[in-house]
Amino acid sequence: MNIDFTFKNFDPSEHLKKYARRRFEKVGRFLGKSPALTMQVVLAVDKFRQIVEVQLSGEGLNINATDQSSDMYASIDLVTDKIESQVRKSADKGQSNRRKSRDNVNFDVYTYELQEENGTQVVNGTENFAPKPLHIDEAIMQLQQNDNEVLVFINAELDRINVIYRKKNGEFGIIDPIV
Repeated sequence: MNIDFTFKNFDPSEHLKKYARRRFEKVGRFLGKSPALTMQVVLAVDKFRQIVEVQLSGEGLNINATDQSSDMYASIDLVTDKIESQVRKSADKGQSNRRKSRDNVNFDVYTYELQEENGTQVVNGTENFAPKPLHIDEAIMQLQQNDNEVLVFINAELDRINVIYRKKNGEFGIIDPIV
């Protein structure tokens, strides 16, 4: 993350710059190490007010925050808290959208018997199925509890649809399609 400072109506000090950089880099831990993110920080003094304006942008993210107090360090802390709150909110929103799209996965399962009419197999029925996000060990436990041979689930670690099946020797196999 690139951080650019602008100082208005006062001389910049290295200590203030270092303090602000350290505080704003903590916000970067919520965003990862993306070089495409830029943060514009404007530090201004207006009579008795110490004003900090921050604009964070990049990769579909645009966050603005402003705060003021009688102390520049306090203003930096206050605006950092605002930015952290907005970044967390944005990250939670992205995760809930991914979770919603993953939870709405429905597909049809076709079961058929090996009956042949005129040399072709006949589909005997259909079943709608909504797979649940599970870890592999949870899927194995669920397969052990019922008498089914196959379980279709969403792998919670990989966020992909997987199939776990019981082998003839009693062990389990997993099918993980690579898309």
